Amino acid sequence: MAAITEAKPATLNNDEILRYSRHLIMPEVGMEGQQKIKAAKVLCIGAGGLGSPLAFYLGAAGVGTLGLVDFDVVDYTNLQRQIIHSTADVGRKKLDSAADKLTAINPFLNIKKYDTRLSSENALELFKDYDIIADGTDNFPTRYLVNDACVLTGKPNAYASIFRFEGQASVFATEEGPCYRCLYPEPPPPGLVPSCAEGGVLGILPGLLGVIQATEVLKLILGQGDPLIGRLLLVDALGMKFRELKLRKNPDCPACGKNRTITKLIDYNEFCGIRGEEKAVETGAGDIQVEELKRRLDAGEKLFILDVREPHEYQIANLGGYLIPLGDLPKRTGELDPNREIIAHCKMGGRSAKAVDILKQAGFKNVRNLTGGITAWSEKIDPKVPKY
Repeated sequence: MAAITEAKPATLNNDEILRYSRHLIMPEVGMEGQQKIKAAKVLCIGAGGLGSPLAFYLGAAGVGTLGLVDFDVVDYTNLQRQIIHSTADVGRKKLDSAADKLTAINPFLNIKKYDTRLSSENALELFKDYDIIADGTDNFPTRYLVNDACVLTGKPNAYASIFRFEGQASVFATEEGPCYRCLYPEPPPPGLVPSCAEGGVLGILPGLLGVIQATEVLKLILGQGDPLIGRLLLVDALGMKFRELKLRKNPDCPACGKNRTITKLIDYNEFCGIRGEEKAVETGAGDIQVEELKRRLDAGEKLFILDVREPHEYQIANLGGYLIPLGDLPKRTGELDPNREIIAHCKMGGRSAKAVDILKQAGFKNVRNLTGGITAWSEKIDPKVPKY
């Protein structure tokens, strides 16, 4: 396998030779390979769960130029898995926190920070100066954006994704291999796949998948081994099982096929159908804000609070509402009084918006969704209610 970049190898000083000595004594790496690693430029999309181990190991391995794209700040809920950040970093920009840790582990790195949300307007410009793109994002619009931008710029995409106890990894958008659209031609319906914020993720899992991503990046740089091109690695952490699916390049793929129709980046929120759903969840006509709910409860109004989260979430924090998990709601509508005003809530407002639709289709007339869910209640009304 040829190396992904033909850039002129960088030279190593004596300190670097000592630092990378365990690489140098491996014939598959050696001086020449380590010089390739130093000359390489890798862009990491996201400095969160996957981005943390990914950037850590690439930085420790000596990848010369590491680009980091992130616009978020460190939150307490990140610390269970985003190991590049610490408790002292809460409230800081993830970019600054990550750059500090990477510089501490390897002062020879050239770290480039991009404090921005990756978009159709900036992706091609960001990608053009890098050899490999490593996708550590957690949403479908950005995954399709990264894929299409990689195909258009000719950059390989070291991909991984995680959810609860499961993850997957592959290398997309190489000349000979399939792209992400070959595997997933269409995104799932909005809201069908919960985010990690809604569904959770085992803190160890992004470590497993992020290290696999870093491994694939180094193999591409070195031109060694058998990368995950045309293969999808499936990881089941609960059963500790690894399976592999063979992937084929789709000749009719609109991004990388013979008759490509995707020649520029598009609106990926619209493509994934998210814009309309966000509007319904955040600003729907039937929504109620936490401030209004608090005022009405204080006034003694007899509102029926319906909690559509899971029982284990109810144990973490609750508003004293009646618990019917969203998945059970269609067969348990008989437990609810259609003549009462019902306020549905979940953690952040997504599942309860679906609950409102289910109840309205079942004939309930007076149902509203609590905007922001119990998270907004904790932030704006009662900080004693735990956030999770």
